[in-house]
Amino acid sequence: MSEDQFHQFERGTDGPKVIVVGVDGSASSLRAASYAAGLARRQRALLAVVYIQPVLAAGAALGVSVAETTDEIAEGLIAEIRAAAERVKDIFDVRWEFHTFHGDPYSGLVSAADELKADAVVVGASEQAGHRIVGSVAVRLVKAGRWPVTVVP
Repeated sequence: MSEDQFHQFERGTDGPKVIVVGVDGSASSLRAASYAAGLARRQRALLAVVYIQPVLAAGAALGVSVAETTDEIAEGLIAEIRAAAERVKDIFDVRWEFHTFHGDPYSGLVSAADELKADAVVVGASEQAGHRIVGSVAVRLVKAGRWPVTVVP
């Protein structure tokens, strides 16, 4: 394999410089964000909070304003994260950014991690029963083997 085929993750460094965490408003994703924030604080890393905005053409065809709904979710998540950051700013400081990517959760997180040059990815465990059989986004990220992945229950 050539050097170009390897991801840019450097083993043996002092720790991650960019930690990507996927949030969707679920309890497990918010726990993942809390865990990732603590990790970013301890490592003095940038916390990239990522919301994957679904592309649901079928919903739009039925007259449902999917774009507006998912924009509202993203705005709500940003407000929630800002409020949490404000509550703890005197306790510890975490550098963070919020990003929105479009697509399905797996592809969106892969794109986000690549574009943001992630050194680590943190996600919440799936809360859907069917994912135990088919495989969750977290399992697919781990199998991709491109970044260290932490799955928070």
